[in-house]
Amino acid sequence: MGDVFKIIHGLSRLLVDAGRDLIPIIAVIAFFQIVVLRQPFPNLGEILIGTTLVILGLAFFVRGLEMGLFPLGESMAQDFARKGSVAWLLAFAFALGFGTTVAEPALIAVAAEAAKTVAEAGGIDHDNEAMDSYAFGLRMTVAFSVGLAIVIGVIRIIKGWPIQWVIIIGYGLVVVLTMAAPPEIVGIAYDSGGVTTSTITVPLVTALGVGLATAIRGRNPLTDGFGLIAFASLTPMMFVMVYGMVY
Repeated sequence: MGDVFKIIHGLSRLLVDAGRDLIPIIAVIAFFQIVVLRQPFPNLGEILIGTTLVILGLAFFVRGLEMGLFPLGESMAQDFARKGSVAWLLAFAFALGFGTTVAEPALIAVAAEAAKTVAEAGGIDHDNEAMDSYAFGLRMTVAFSVGLAIVIGVIRIIKGWPIQWVIIIGYGLVVVLTMAAPPEIVGIAYDSGGVTTSTITVPLVTALGVGLATAIRGRNPLTDGFGLIAFASLTPMMFVMVYGMVY
């Protein structure tokens, strides 16, 4: 009976926390809909059901991260560090960055929309095969760049490089490529850098960095363990602009 009560209490707390986190969004939408637009909510019943589902999904998603993804990422990073094989650690980092990015729903949606827009602008043939090929190439480019970014981030943690200098150099390259790349690809490149850091990539990559910094002597999980997500946002911008220039 006590275990059941703990489970119910924990679930209730998750639902309350999820609802509290969504209150600002709900308040903003309600204010502009009622006060500014002065219009009733269309399909109010469906909106309420959808909001409830969002609260449930957010609560279970956060709990899933706490139970599964964060501990798994940290333990694997620590195991690789103790094993002492840098090559396997870097291979794992690349595979993790590549695999999680390929599976990102946001990237899939952006790549498909980019292919459609490029086809309408005459950049590629306006048929499904050409658009699918362009979208697939864009996804693979972004996924490869994120894998490489995680490798660079892991090397930074191992070597103890200051993160600010790596980021400054990286954004310097982004500025140079922005001036050289076709204007049509620049916006897509910048958006690609944002969609890579979404629901799947962030938890595992963050756990990898914290776990690795915890396992390596002389590294601080707070100052050295974070920062991998910045690399995961930075490199896709460069690679997608190069992809646009080559394509």
